[in-house]
Order: sequence, then structure tokens, then C-alpha cells
Amino acid sequence: MLGTDLVALLRDRGAQVTALGREDLDVTDPGEVAERIRDVDVVVNCAAWTAVDDAEGLEDEAFTLNAVAPQLLARAARLAGARMVHVSTDYVFAGDAARPYAESAALAPRSAYGRTKAAGEWAVRVECPDHLVVRTAWLYGAHGGCFPRTMARLAAEREELTVVADQVGQPTWTADLADLVVRLVDAAAPAGTYHGTSSGETSWHGFTEEIVRTLGKDPAMVRPTTSADFPRPAPRPAYSVLGHGALLAAGVEPIGHWAERWTVAAPTVLAGG
Repeated sequence: MLGTDLVALLRDRGAQVTALGREDLDVTDPGEVAERIRDVDVVVNCAAWTAVDDAEGLEDEAFTLNAVAPQLLARAARLAGARMVHVSTDYVFAGDAARPYAESAALAPRSAYGRTKAAGEWAVRVECPDHLVVRTAWLYGAHGGCFPRTMARLAAEREELTVVADQVGQPTWTADLADLVVRLVDAAAPAGTYHGTSSGETSWHGFTEEIVRTLGKDPAMVRPTTSADFPRPAPRPAYSVLGHGALLAAGVEPIGHWAERWTVAAPTVLAGG
């Protein structure tokens, strides 16, 4: 989702972009990475192992993609004299806070996915001093499967939806995150860690109510439940709200309120492109 939106945005702006998918580059192969990452100004890593539950039983494989690959890309970026932008996640935190996580908050991942992503952040910082680590969460977009499109399909099939109300975060449109990445680079933001999420906060239940309302249905069809009713192999953070202090300090405007951005995004996202 994110890579497609970012490439489209950059090309619309007239930038020269080399878009490498998995068929073009094995990001875990040191030789391939060193060969392909040359003569560039910025490297943006949108590749990741995102199957959170599967990572619990395949942590070594997730580590290779979420930690070793970013290390190789960051090293190649440094050798090419390029800035490295690495996309990370709210899962690096424990998810038990009561107020938004600052960029400098202690990492305490509770899942294999979170551990491998935390390792990837560390590797990027070590290998490429000129880096931007951009943590995001609750991504949705037009390209690929995502929560809003799943809920829209279920709302068309059922009279009632049951959605967890005890997980709180910031639904974030990939097009908005792509725009933020470009704005960070354009602003020559200081190297460091930034949070790329929408402003405000809601639960999955609250987000689903807005999705259903967009479809012209009664939000009352969405019933709240708890995470305990939907056990998963990997623990989900109960509180994934990220603060935007570093963006403001760098003079970069954070993404707008999640509900306002959903209103803009919905026609594109629900249409699938």
C-alpha cells in the first residue's frame, strides 16, 4: 500500500524514482543490495514482514526481513551518500501507556514482530547516520487488503459487526504517510525518529462506526467487544497512540485528524484505487 502511493506521489511531482519490488531486488542479499543502491539521493525502505501472527512462529524469517534487510539497505545508502528513510511501527512499544508515546520513549516490544522491527530501527541508526526512522500504525490504503475494505465487505454481508473497543490507535492513510515522508525529506529534517500517524485517536470499534457511516449504514450495527474475545498468537498493543513532537520541532506539520482524513480517503480506499 505505502510503496505504491509513495512512488505515485513522487512521479506526480516529477521526481526520478527507481521502484524495486520483490521481483527486482532481494533486500536480504548483500550483493544485490550493494549493486542496486547506487547514484541515488534517498532510499526509502517500504519492505517488511507484516504478518504479525506468523512472526510468532517464524521469528528468524521475520528478523531477516525486518532487521537484516534494513541494515543492508542503510549500509548501501551510507556508501552511496544517500539519506535513508525507514518505516517502522508502533509495535516497538509495549502498548500499555496512558498518553501518546514520545519518539524517545523506551522500546518494549511484546511480540516477535515488534522485536524484529525494533532491531531494524537499531540497525538503520548504526549503519546510516543520515536516517529518518518513521514509525506508523493502523495503515490503510487503496492498494492491497486493509481494515476498512474488510469491514465494508462484512457490512454488506451482515446485519451486525462485532469489533474490539479496547485497542486504541490512529488510523492512517498510506497516501498521507507518503506525503509526510516527502515533506520530511524536502524539509531536510534532522536525522532521527519521527511518528507518521494521523492525529487524534479512536478504537477499532470507533473506526468501524465511521466506516459504516460512510457506507450510509447505521453505526449502531457495530457492537463493541474486547480483545479477549478474539485471541491471537501475537499480542496487540492496547494503546498505540504516537506523539508528534519531533515533527513539530522540525517544522513539519503532522498528518491531520484521523476522522477528517478518513472522509477524504474513503472514496479512493473503498473503491480499491
